[in-house]
Amino acid sequence: MLFDTHCHLDFTEFEDISLTIQQAMDVDVHRFLLPATTQVSWSGIESLIESFPTQLFGALGYHPYFLSSEIVVKDAMYQLDRALQTRSKQILAVGECGLDGMVDVDFALQTAMFSEQVRLAQHYRLPLIIHSRKTHHHILRLLKRARFTEGGVLHGFTGSKQQAYQLVDMGLKIGVGGSITYPRAQKTRQAIAALPLESLVLETDAPDMPVQGFQGQPNHPNRLPIIFQSLLELRAEEPDKVRDQLWQNSLNVLHLSSM
Repeated sequence: MLFDTHCHLDFTEFEDISLTIQQAMDVDVHRFLLPATTQVSWSGIESLIESFPTQLFGALGYHPYFLSSEIVVKDAMYQLDRALQTRSKQILAVGECGLDGMVDVDFALQTAMFSEQVRLAQHYRLPLIIHSRKTHHHILRLLKRARFTEGGVLHGFTGSKQQAYQLVDMGLKIGVGGSITYPRAQKTRQAIAALPLESLVLETDAPDMPVQGFQGQPNHPNRLPIIFQSLLELRAEEPDKVRDQLWQNSLNVLHLSSM
């Protein structure tokens, strides 16, 4: 079985969630993690995972892309703290949180929000689902400063082999998504080929991050096998070994002992 460790099934592109899940399960994608993007999205995610408790899991947090200048860090963290205190057992992580060097959002605000989410994740002993664009060195610095030990996933990785090893050394898994389906993404493909298999998990980021051949279309969890096949082309291990290890990695990083 395959685990989509990052997809946004709460987005409006997915009108029929039952159909979306069934279409994915038809191609052996059986588990899904839904990271939040804004506080407004928390209740929708919690409602979805309550409706599909054997397939869906969630994460609560603030995505850096959606931060506004009106946000008050202290108030936002109070709300997240309350939500994490009363979370269901299906809420497995803090996120999607992180830093983005390519959006017009005050970087000091991004840094303060991410640092506080790292603090809460450490307090509740939850992994992080981390968004990072052009900010890997900042992410590493903040995690080290916080002495963060609960692990997590660096989502949508598109960096170099050196950056990937630094993130893995911090206890993070590397989210392998649609970028590896593009032959031109040589730097990322080389990094994914070189990393220990134990450090990788699969994700679609649906409806974003389209795989090759589906550009311009909303991405879908049922395209996770395409990413898996691209990964097999980069790895020397047997397909069954890769599949089994990816599944176990997903359980391990989300602190799921068995399923």
